Amino acid sequence: MRLPIIVSATLLLSLGLNLPAISQTTPEKTQCQTNNNLNLRQLNFNRRLWNQANIPNYRITVSNSCFCIPDARGPVVIEVRNGQTTSITSVATGQPVNPQLFQQYKTIPKLFNVIQDGINRKASSLDVRYEPKLGYPTQINIDYNSQIADEEIFLTIEKFQQIK
Repeated sequence: MRLPIIVSATLLLSLGLNLPAISQTTPEKTQCQTNNNLNLRQLNFNRRLWNQANIPNYRITVSNSCFCIPDARGPVVIEVRNGQTTSITSVATGQPVNPQLFQQYKTIPKLFNVIQDGINRKASSLDVRYEPKLGYPTQINIDYNSQIADEEIFLTIEKFQQIK
């Protein structure tokens, strides 16, 4: 008589273990979506500011605080003329740096693309600071996945100078 009860209890228990758990991340997903929407609005606003400024010739200093080779960290001075990068020079040595190391960061429009990528990929953390008048980013911190080490981006953009 007890065998059917044990079998029934075992079946119920095993079925219960196979049911999907109630999601505890709904508030987190909602918060992430809210942050993504805010980040996208800020990006679009600041990108418009930059485009309206219409500055084709400028110089910026970029630092990359990454888990990467020292040459890829900078700081470097990036000079852009007519929207194209003309030089990337190490602040420490004054010598040219391999342009491939700063391929993603070599113009302000490319920096906007880095931010857009973080939004598109739903990065677990995205913190961007923008220059209030011209709209270009002055700091970009992206952690694509909080469970993975060494895939973060920490960029500082400073010493913007328009070149005539």
